[in-house]
Order: sequence, then C-alpha cells, then structure tokens
Amino acid sequence: MHDRCPNRLVLLLSAILCAGPAACRQVPPLPAEPPGHTVTDALGRQVRFREPPRRIALSGKAVTMIAHALYMFPDAGRRIIAAEKTGEVVSDFIRAIDAEAAGRPPLPELTGPEAIAAQQPDVVVLKSYLAQTLGRSLETLKLPVVYVDLETPEQFYRDLRTLGAMLDQGERAEQLVDYFQAAARRVRDAVAGIPDGERRRVLVLYYSGSRGSAALNVPPASWLQTVMTEMAGGIPVWKDANPGGGWSRVSLEQVYAWDADAVFVTSYAEPSTAVVDRLRHDPRWQSLRALRAGRLHAFAGDFLSWDLPDPRWILGLTWMARKLYPERMGGVDILETVRMFYRTAYDQDDSFFDRKVRPVLRGDLP
Repeated sequence: MHDRCPNRLVLLLSAILCAGPAACRQVPPLPAEPPGHTVTDALGRQVRFREPPRRIALSGKAVTMIAHALYMFPDAGRRIIAAEKTGEVVSDFIRAIDAEAAGRPPLPELTGPEAIAAQQPDVVVLKSYLAQTLGRSLETLKLPVVYVDLETPEQFYRDLRTLGAMLDQGERAEQLVDYFQAAARRVRDAVAGIPDGERRRVLVLYYSGSRGSAALNVPPASWLQTVMTEMAGGIPVWKDANPGGGWSRVSLEQVYAWDADAVFVTSYAEPSTAVVDRLRHDPRWQSLRALRAGRLHAFAGDFLSWDLPDPRWILGLTWMARKLYPERMGGVDILETVRMFYRTAYDQDDSFFDRKVRPVLRGDLP
C-alpha cells in the first residue's frame, strides 16, 4: 500500500499541471537580457546602455575639450543638451563646424546635480577628477555617468574608444585612434636615434596675466605639454621642478638658469604672437640662448592653442617637432597637416579649411 503512494502523487501532480498530454507545455524560458552594450570608462567602471544616448550632459571645467572630442563622431555633438556654466561648450570652433549651433537655444547652465538631473540626460560625461564630488552625487540620483581623462595621448586613445563604445560607434573610434597613432608615430620615427647630447633642451612657458602683472608658469611633469615635448624629441628642462598637479609659477631668474635651447610660449588670454613679440624686444630676454638662436616660439593654434588636451594636440606635437628638428621634419607641410586633420577628424573639406581655419591660424607658422 505504501509503495503505491508516490505513484499516486505523481499522477495527481500531472493532472493538475496538464489537462492531457497534448496540453502539457514547457515552462517558458526566462526573458533574454535586454539588448544594449556595456562601456568601460576611465575609472574602470562598467556602465550599461540599452541604446546609444540621445541626450548628453557635460560638466566641469573642460567641457569644451570633451565636446570637441564628441564632435569627431557623426551626430554626437548635436546630442549635447546641457553643460555646466564653468565652460562655454558652444565654442567658436563648434559654431564654425555646426551651422545650426548658433541658432539653437543656449544650453542650460548647470549648477549642481539636481540641475543636471532636471535635464533628463541619458548620460553625463565628466572628467575623472570629479568622481568623488559631482560624480558621486549624480550616481546617487541614478544618472549614468561616464568618466574620461583626455589628458595624455594614451588616455586620449583609450577615451576615444570609450566614447565610441558609448555611442555604439566603435568602428569610428578605431579609425580615429589609427589616425592619431599614425601621426604620432611619424614624429617618433623622425626624431628617433637622436643622441642624448644632441637633443634640444626645451622650456614650455604659459604666460598669464597682463603686462603689468604677468607671470611665467611651467606645466606639471605629467601634463600633455611635458609629454608632447618628450615625444617631439626634446628634453623638458622644467620636468623635475614641478611634480605637482597644476601650472607652477617660475621667476625670470629660473628661466635664465635653465637657458633652454628652445622656448615655446603659450598664452590663453591674448595671442601668443603678441606676447613673444614683446619678449623678443625685452632687454631682459636678449641674453637667452633660445632667443639668440631664433628658437623663441609663439605656440601655434587655430580656434584653440595646440598645446591643450584637445584633439588638436596632434597638430601641436607635429609642429613642435618641426620647430625643434627642421632637418628631420623638413618634409612635413604643417598647413597640409592641418588640412588633413580637419578632413580626417571632423570630415571637413578643403573649402572649410580655407574659409574657416586658415584665417584663425596663429603662432609661429609654418
């Protein structure tokens, strides 16, 4: 009697679950994971998107540089719907490259996480230094955040791939990385093999302030200006003097002590050419080796100076190497290099270069 009970239980369960053999159905499978893609950002965090973001918010001091990187991806720049007030995201360059930018309403000025959330962005793109402050608050509000650095060439390549993955434009990201790496490799190959004793000692100076209260500053050892100098085959004489995290003021006496073979001057408040013209006529600068050798240069640029962590850094690298070693870089036509940059990075034809870029070129060119 007891041996037959389990069979009766099985039959009873079968009767409940199935009206008959034909009516028996398998349990439906669990729903598949929704389509989408995962992005690994500059902090190694994984951020998942169901679809490429259509509404992008930017924040922090470097929103212009982030926006210029985004504009290298088709249609991505026009998805920027808001930016923090500390940066003017609609730069002169964006107005030149995007005919509709000037006609669009001004981007809302974002003053905090709640203001950003009110814009309902699909993603907020931030520099990684904001992770512990603004970024943490945004993540508390359940907003997707993607961090980038864009400060050095290696970070630039990585972050282009991050932005490409976020936008589901991985192929375009690889095209861009290939272009930048090939251009950097041409410089590396040109200056390779220079004996240490023949490498030029270089000083990069940021001239800030006005004539009456001007200051000379050198970049940190880890910043793009230092990395660019080394990639161009130069020896950055200031490297050990500023291991910190920002521009460091130096005296003219220190400039005398370094007495570099070449000095590159950048200025963001006024044209670098105007600054260098004053320095060339300043009696206090006449004894400098760089000035006597004709190597006191106004850093080149167009819409922005080419020493900044912006996609134009590749132009700054090429131009600097040509100024330092014209015998090795003599075959490089800087104007053609700039033309190719806009063609490749921003899909602009020669007419754009002639009408929009050539008139704003500045610094010691060619």
